Parts: sequence; C-alpha cells; structure tokens
Amino acid sequence: MSQQAVDVLIVGAGPAGLAAASSAAGSGARVALMDDNPTAGGQIWRGGLEHATTTRARHWLTHASTEAITLYARTRVISQVQPGVLLVETPTGAREICFQQLILASGARERFLPFPGWTLPGVMGAGGLQALVKGGLPIAGKRIVVVGSGPLLIAVAAFLKGKGARVQLIAEQTSWSRLGRFGLQLSRSAGKLRQAQSLGWRLRGIPLRANSWIKKAQGSERLEMVTVQRGKRVETFPCDYLACGFGLVPNTELASALGCVIEHGAVQVDERQQTNCPGIFCAGEATGIGGLDLALLEGQIAGFAATGQTEAARALFSARERERRFARQLASSFALRDELKHLAEPETLVCRCEDVSYGVLQEHLTWRGAKLQTRCGMGPCQGRICGTATSFLFGWTPDSVRPPVTVARIASLVYTHEDQEE
Repeated sequence: MSQQAVDVLIVGAGPAGLAAASSAAGSGARVALMDDNPTAGGQIWRGGLEHATTTRARHWLTHASTEAITLYARTRVISQVQPGVLLVETPTGAREICFQQLILASGARERFLPFPGWTLPGVMGAGGLQALVKGGLPIAGKRIVVVGSGPLLIAVAAFLKGKGARVQLIAEQTSWSRLGRFGLQLSRSAGKLRQAQSLGWRLRGIPLRANSWIKKAQGSERLEMVTVQRGKRVETFPCDYLACGFGLVPNTELASALGCVIEHGAVQVDERQQTNCPGIFCAGEATGIGGLDLALLEGQIAGFAATGQTEAARALFSARERERRFARQLASSFALRDELKHLAEPETLVCRCEDVSYGVLQEHLTWRGAKLQTRCGMGPCQGRICGTATSFLFGWTPDSVRPPVTVARIASLVYTHEDQEE
C-alpha cells in the first residue's frame, strides 16, 4: 500500500477542479488533482488538452498541466480512512492520499425520469450520447430526437448536427414565456449572448418546440420511434437515438460521506467555498447547477481560500454573485412541470438495476421503506439514477451515503475493512 502526502487535494478535474488546482498551485503548495477519467477536463472538456477546441479550455488545461500539480487519472475515492486521509483506487491498486486541505469538485450528472420505453437500447442521456460520439460512436446520418429541459439540450443538438446527425426535433418541456425571460437574461451578458447566437445559427432548420415532452419510446429490440406531447397534440417520430435529459443533479455523494451538509440537493458552502467540515471546500456544480462560468469562479475562490490567498479569493466574490443570479434564473426558467411526474405507467421500471417498477414503488411512503422492501437503489448505481427520479416523482429524500462511495475492487474493499478493524 503506497501513500502520498499533499497540501491540497482536489477531487474532480473538470472546470472547477482545474481552476482550483491552478489557483492553489500559485501559492507554492503541493497540489494533487484526481479524476476517474483518463484525462483532465471533466465532461465538458472531455479528452483533455489534445482535444480542446476552445481558447478557454486550452487555457485552464494548460495551467493545470504544470509540474506543480500532480494528476491522478483513472482514480476514484473509496472512503475516508481518517480525517485528512482518503483511500483511493487507481488502475494499479489502492493508495492512501494524505492532505491538509481538500477541495471537492465532483460536478453533476444528468437527471433521468422514467417513461415507457426509456430502457430500450438507443435511448440515452443527452450528455451521455455526446460523450459516446466524442469517443468514436458513428452518428452521421442517424435520426436523432432530443427531449428534456435546459441549455444542455441545445448544446448537444448542435454538437450532434455538427457530426452529421439528422436532428429532427428539440422538445423542451418549459414554456415559451419562460424561455423568453431566460433569453432576456442572456442579453445582459455579451459572452453568453454570443454563445447562444452561435448555437442558434448552427441549429438553423431544426425545429425547437417549447411546451413539449416525451410520452413514450417504442421498438421491438431497440429504439425505432418516439411519441412526443406538444401541448395538446401528440406526434410520433421515427428515430435511431433519443437523447434525453431533464436537467442536471449535483454529485454530492462524496461530500455527504465526509459529513458535509447537503441542502436542497447541493453541498452547502460559505463565501470562501468552505463546507461545514474544517479544511474541506467545494466548488462547481456540486454546490448547485450554475454553468461553466460559475464553476470556474468557484474553483478559483476555493483554490485561493484553501491556500490562504484571502484577498485574491475576495476579489472574485462580486463576479461569482453575478453568476449565481444567472444560475437562479436558469433554475427558475427550466423548472420541471408536474406533467412529467405522470409519464411512467405502473409497469415502467424506475430502478433499472433491481427491476423495480413505478407501480411497486407507489405502494411505499419513503425512500427507506421502498429500499428495504424492493431493493430500489441498491444496485450498481447505488441510487444515482432512481434516487433522483424518486425525489422528483414522490418527494423522497435518499439516505446518507456509506462507504464505499463508489464501486471498487474486492482487494480495495478488503483493505478498507482490515484497516478499520485495526
């Protein structure tokens, strides 16, 4: 068992983690950046510096590639051995990392809601399909329908079209009035407005429908067609892939396991991005969904604050508040409508890991009760999919997280057990 000691450990190498690492390294501190992907960049800058397509991506990826920052790729946290020590799993085995300050930049994941046919091959998360295409999935000529809610749908549709896909429809569940108010917010930021205009130009000719949502997906062995509700109208589209996503959900499992306070589904932090746990900071989407600009600012503040660069952190507070106002408008504009709570039929699976249907879950009053009686949330994803779905459908609150935080090899789990026994 090898052990590494650093001053600042950052978990998550997406934009927030990269910004935190760069800011912390400027103080001369020993900084380590950890991510379970092969390269830094997170989901938004997947592929690292070699595949960076924007100036901003290249800037932050380059800054985090210095000798002052150690990158642990393909590495994930299993548990906390003791305060200041994490047990992690690397491709070659388990390792302990000791730290003085910890910055969590665990990002977010897509929210999935169950509907008839959502388990068919060809039905994917919007971001998941984008990641597969970036990884080499051939998409040219394939018929795509994009459904759900939020700006991610637009970005994914533009990306897929650029790769030769035939995007037939973007179905956004929110109303035109809310989209209009959101557009006014964009007009107050030149950068965001330019980005929106660029996406609009790239998506010319593709219908965008508000007040529209998925009803069902159909196919014998894989997806063949989807049915979409447009107000009072119902339309069917033949397609090869359905890209769906109903917003993003903060990844709070590690923070929760470490004892950080979670409220309204996000990690709670103070003005310095510090959690209630001394020496543990959090930045980016894990503190609430706010987009790239906010993630970068929070990451910088956390990196500065964790290394005692108080004035540098404070200088970014006003810019962060502007982005937080935008994030609140984002959440309001794309709040999910109640109709989405009634998409599933009694036989529709909600927990895909344990084959638990919507009808079975309706018989229970709490997450704990459903979990004990049906094993909902006890499969490989550990409730990351069905937990967020049942939170929206039934208002349930998932239980606290217990180690291991993620799936791990038996050898690593044995070590954890023996270490705790000692």
